[in-house]
Amino acid sequence: SALSLGIAELEKQLDTQIFERNNKQVLITPIGEEILVRAQRVFSEINDLTTRAQSHQTPLAYPMTVGMIPTIAPYLLPKVLPELKAQYSNFRMTVVEQQTERLLEQVRYGHIDTAIIALPYPVDGLHTFEFWQEDFFAVFPSDDSLADLKTISSDQLSTANLMLLGEGHCLTDQALNVCSFDRDEFKSNFSDASLNTLIQMALAGMGTTLIPEMALQQVRRQNNDVATIPLTEKGPHRRIAFVTRLNYARVDDVNLLATIFKKALEADQQ
Repeated sequence: SALSLGIAELEKQLDTQIFERNNKQVLITPIGEEILVRAQRVFSEINDLTTRAQSHQTPLAYPMTVGMIPTIAPYLLPKVLPELKAQYSNFRMTVVEQQTERLLEQVRYGHIDTAIIALPYPVDGLHTFEFWQEDFFAVFPSDDSLADLKTISSDQLSTANLMLLGEGHCLTDQALNVCSFDRDEFKSNFSDASLNTLIQMALAGMGTTLIPEMALQQVRRQNNDVATIPLTEKGPHRRIAFVTRLNYARVDDVNLLATIFKKALEADQQ
């Protein structure tokens, strides 16, 4: 086939074997893996150059794939999409929902255009466009003995059976840092649970969980008899930002999205 001939020609030019072949299977060699990773980066660079040339004049003229973490996407999107659609009705955005580490990997390799994550988090070698700050709130049923507190301290949380998402969720890491809990001592039993599941468990009186400020309206609207208590610990407890590659062709579009989202969130608070 043309593909096989092309690979054979590339191997000849590089004077190295990219694939091992026999009658039953094709395996990639160690040096082949490195070559493919670098080739993928080159391909991404070429795509970025092409896109920059095409979209220089018109903002948000082309579709974009945006990654979001699970503790942001369901609460942010209802607040920002109406404003985005009102300003740029032809813009098409695909959302990919993953944990932070996976999203950053996809951004770096050009699999997605940009991602919205929660800081602090290591983002070396990437552009960041911070557009929001928020605090965490503890969730209790309204008849809980702690429900009338004006604020709740980390000591009170530690005795209230605090339930957090499993390893890999930055909300958990940030909550542990805010509350100064020992990471080694705090072991989550909810590795595959969603934040909404933990909210329902808290409302059933099985403990408490922490939610981001942008989730407050939705949680209060969807659940009767709920108490949401701000933390005593000083905020902001997390910062929300777009991240993208340093050489990404549509960096101006990402900056524009950050501006639109910030204005939409500010309007939502009024």
